[in-house]
Amino acid sequence: MRAARFHARGDIRIDDIPEPATRPGTVKVEVEWCGICGTDLHEYLDGPIFAPTVDAPHPLTGESAPVVLGHEFAGVVVETGEGVDDLAVGDRVVVEPYIVCGRCDACQQGRYNVCATLGFVGLSGGGGGFSRYVVAERRWIHPLGELGTDVGALVEPLAVAYHAVRLSGARPSHSALVFGAGPIGLVTTASLKAVGVDEVIVVEPARARKEKATVAGADHVVDPRDADVVEAVMEITKGRGADVSFECAGIDQVLASAIRSTRAGGRCVNVAIWGHDATVAMNDLVFREVGVVGSLAYCNDHPATIDLIRQGKVDPYQFITGRIDLGDIVDRGFRELIDNKEENVKILVHP
Repeated sequence: MRAARFHARGDIRIDDIPEPATRPGTVKVEVEWCGICGTDLHEYLDGPIFAPTVDAPHPLTGESAPVVLGHEFAGVVVETGEGVDDLAVGDRVVVEPYIVCGRCDACQQGRYNVCATLGFVGLSGGGGGFSRYVVAERRWIHPLGELGTDVGALVEPLAVAYHAVRLSGARPSHSALVFGAGPIGLVTTASLKAVGVDEVIVVEPARARKEKATVAGADHVVDPRDADVVEAVMEITKGRGADVSFECAGIDQVLASAIRSTRAGGRCVNVAIWGHDATVAMNDLVFREVGVVGSLAYCNDHPATIDLIRQGKVDPYQFITGRIDLGDIVDRGFRELIDNKEENVKILVHP
């Protein structure tokens, strides 16, 4: 079968690889749509980052580059392994793309998203969504019901946002502040509105992304080039600051603004993956007792995310800006997202 594999920085190839075999307790999924994630772009531009190398194969899969990419995917069940009797061939499903040990303290707590040897299907081995078939353990398979698999491919990034919103403790009466209207900032904005948050403020300088923020549900959009962000947020919130804030950019200045814009006793959630050690003015936290919490991926969040889509509380179609064939993944996928990132949110690949 064809698969897009990461070989090295700037080197993604369409290779012919063996079709994976179903094992007891697993499900074989024929992938219909897989989204290109920012993590995939980072691997292409700067990797290997998460992709295992020959010198350091992944501890759970034992695999090293080349590895199949793609972790935002959905498809149709084509085969079930021994012991799987609650799914049928033809069911539309989304795969929660985790590889975890099940033994470390985090796994024992049920916080499998921070497993000590965490891996992802589509980054760490074990196949990936940029191929025709993926075999995954039943525990990671989530039925979509009547929802389409194109929508299913958006469940993973929406679950990232839903997890961050859940950790924030945001309530309908709250004001929320989102820094950055890239893909994660946009789905965070949509998730906040989906759970009923009354007032959402987005900070973003790019024109195209500001427009997308409004469509995603932002009640106010602040351009940091035109206004002092902290002052603007204080004016909007009548001097209180935002009850919760979300750092989705991974930039020191943005984190500082997020903390200073958060209400006394409020919570700032860091969603971004940082490429450097962050600098934090600790007194900005201490003097107003602002809590900062990290949010990584998702943990038991897929069912609730699927329900939000099913109930019409969030519209995933607004985020789909392109659909391409696997053979076009570099030129019309990766390069398009890199070179025209302000115009694009999510490009789906049909493998």
